[in-house]
Amino acid sequence: MHTDQILIFDADDTLWENNVLFERAIDGFLDWVATPAERDATRSLLDGIEAANSAALGYGAAVFRQSLADCLQQLNDRTPSAAELARIDELLTPLNRRQVELIPGVADTLAALAERHHLLLLTKGDQEEQQRKVTVSTVDHHFRGVHIVAEKSVDTYRQLTADLDLDPDRTWMIGNSPKSDIAPARRAGLRTVYIPHEHTWVLEHEELGPDEATLRLGAFTELLRHF
Repeated sequence: MHTDQILIFDADDTLWENNVLFERAIDGFLDWVATPAERDATRSLLDGIEAANSAALGYGAAVFRQSLADCLQQLNDRTPSAAELARIDELLTPLNRRQVELIPGVADTLAALAERHHLLLLTKGDQEEQQRKVTVSTVDHHFRGVHIVAEKSVDTYRQLTADLDLDPDRTWMIGNSPKSDIAPARRAGLRTVYIPHEHTWVLEHEELGPDEATLRLGAFTELLRHF
């Protein structure tokens, strides 16, 4: 078991449910705008729009709303009406609630880990939106620092390591996203813990090769066996 480590946690879909809320909204959107035969093609169109918008505008509910509106505009070849935009807003209602659903075991596991390790939180997205989720999570007090960034790149991890004078050999990035949490952290020289989530956003997928410095776990609670 590793002792006295620096554990950096991702937030969305590592500590609490996130992408499943977006997927439910997408399902409702596709039910509305596409026939069963058109569903896959419409989803592919939306994925492409989301990729372009997230690269240009960032992440979060507001950008997602823009992506749905852009998709509807392309499908209908016209600007969405006020009634259509209102329907999109209705689909997004669960995303804007002032609460989060912790993944089972997170609260107790963090409490135990905080007694013997240095815990940090690193999440990407809209500053205000992410801070709201952190604040209402009820687990924010376990973290000695909360860092909200626009993107998680190799430079993000290198900068955090330098700013906090972290020892890479004792620092672990823990998350569900191969693209944002694992691959760039490894390239920055950190150790990593990959905890897959069945609803990880399609744009966060990336093939991970075998890596002895990446610990792969099946559930968040399994961290207690290693730390």
